[in-house]
Amino acid sequence: MARVDPHDPGPEVGRKRGEESAEAARKPIKVAGGEVRSGTASWTDPTMTAPGVFYPEGARTAEHRLKFYASQFSVVEVDATYYALPYKRMAESWVERTPKDFIFDIKAHAIMTGQPTEVTRLPKPIREELPADLKEKKRIYRKDMPRELLDEVYRHFREALDPLVEASKLGAVFVQFPKWVFPSNEARELILESRERIGLPIAVEFRSGSWFNEKNAERTVRFLQDNKLPYVAVDEPQGFKSSVPPVVIPTNDELAFFRFHGRNVESWEKKNITPAERFRYLYDEDELADWTPKIATVARQTKQTHAIFNNCYSNYGTTNAREAARLLAAMQA
Repeated sequence: MARVDPHDPGPEVGRKRGEESAEAARKPIKVAGGEVRSGTASWTDPTMTAPGVFYPEGARTAEHRLKFYASQFSVVEVDATYYALPYKRMAESWVERTPKDFIFDIKAHAIMTGQPTEVTRLPKPIREELPADLKEKKRIYRKDMPRELLDEVYRHFREALDPLVEASKLGAVFVQFPKWVFPSNEARELILESRERIGLPIAVEFRSGSWFNEKNAERTVRFLQDNKLPYVAVDEPQGFKSSVPPVVIPTNDELAFFRFHGRNVESWEKKNITPAERFRYLYDEDELADWTPKIATVARQTKQTHAIFNNCYSNYGTTNAREAARLLAAMQA
């Protein structure tokens, strides 16, 4: 008989574990003067919407799935905005389908952080104004965009989120910088420019471990704290040049974030796989328990703390978000 990987046991095991901890994640958990919300980085991944995985039999439409998700958790990260700019009607539907105190964290569009975007996925008015040589490319980068069109990208993004802002349902915009953005004056200026141009609360996540190496760690922390930039503490595979260590630093007394990517070493830098496969990892309870006091410590100094599980293969993310909430709640009891 083949040995079952405890970190990839399959949907049936994940579902059973998740249901046992379901109640804790439905509402924010009070910690001192702040509160902690647990949720996932997606509610629409195909491996998550498959029958019998997380959603009940009747939840087959986008509306029903979001309504069900929002009955189980108090926060979610919107990952789709990384690939395509959002539209106001989309944000309006999110507001309509979720409870009054539900929160959305929004991932910044790829082009905002120096990553490539597919030309065909840009809004038609922006696409039509591109110079001829850019229209012919499959992908373009921020540095390629004429200044006025880049301004239009930010304007479109910001205005599309107005319904969330007006309903007090926006947590923050996750500004995730790729592994080729290294610590430098230019990179730090880009971060501050991003905050100014987005014009909404942002949270900064790095994908290069160099920000926290021996040479740069102190300066990175000072930069984040001096500018009151919420930092996204991450749990991810270690041992790679790009690996960001699990640094926990309160940098803003309003917002704090934790993001759990799983610890799937084999798939972390593998090419041509889906995000669900890359982050295919179910944390065990001991691994989650190691983070519980860290989350609690930050939450005591912050009004809002979000623990987002990006291991969105099947029900692994929903299960771990529920378990993390239960462990934190038990610590406060």
